[in-house]
Amino acid sequence: MRTKKLREYSIDSLIKTLFTTSVALTAFAANSVLCRLALGEQTIDAASFTMIRLLSGAIVLFLILQLPGKTSNSTSKGSWFAASMLFLYAISFSFAYITLDTGTGALILFGSVQLTMILITLYKGTRLHTVEWAGVLISFSGFVFLILPGISTPSFSGFILMTVAGTAWGIYTLAGRDSVNPLADTTQNFIKTIPLIIIIGIITIFTNQDIQLSQKGIVLAVLSGAIASGIGYTIWYMALADLTAAQAAVVQLLVPVIAAAGGVIFVDEIITSRLLFSSVMILGGILLVVSGRYYLLQKKTT
Repeated sequence: MRTKKLREYSIDSLIKTLFTTSVALTAFAANSVLCRLALGEQTIDAASFTMIRLLSGAIVLFLILQLPGKTSNSTSKGSWFAASMLFLYAISFSFAYITLDTGTGALILFGSVQLTMILITLYKGTRLHTVEWAGVLISFSGFVFLILPGISTPSFSGFILMTVAGTAWGIYTLAGRDSVNPLADTTQNFIKTIPLIIIIGIITIFTNQDIQLSQKGIVLAVLSGAIASGIGYTIWYMALADLTAAQAAVVQLLVPVIAAAGGVIFVDEIITSRLLFSSVMILGGILLVVSGRYYLLQKKTT
């Protein structure tokens, strides 16, 4: 009887993990699709999209904390550094998608996230083994191939901006690894972006930037902030409770694939051979690094 209960619990836990992980990854990809859909059709400008996205995310996360059983930890106040990284990610992400296709942007973003985390790990003194170095070299070669001059080469400014966004998100992720109450800390980080939102709003007005607002653009920004970001990040935290660090890193590599499919379905984009080949190189190299580290750690413990 006890074995049967354990088996049922194990199956239920697996189903829950698969469900929450799938929903979270879809939400991450949805951010790319929603942003590209809004900016590609010029229904809203990048600065306004960012401001509305962060504000709606802060509101939804705050409301989630008020739900029964979601009591806030008084020690969970987030940090100004993490909030600045969150803002830098969001603003760079929006401006990058003015010129990048959905799949290309997601590939650069999550490739940069993983490479940033690897480089920070190196900086902190962790040594890479031969297999891991091979993975880093393959991924870097994939990035070089992606931006080489030629047909279907992505915008250089878009590439730089999305790389900045990925770097900021990687740092933001690492900054929150020791969080005792991730949901409360994330809520506070979103709230702490409000002064930065006000600053970017003032700059936009006084520099006479072209402000574009439409009902469709606002709705897309709210969906990105409230659903894909706010609720999506909350569900991701639920999934992380049952995922190892290696598993969490690997499953995120599915996001560019989902985003590229979403770009084809919702934005009428075409997946080029350059994108496909660079995707295999970048994601394959990162997978080699992550799985190589996991394998070596497992080998040491046996």
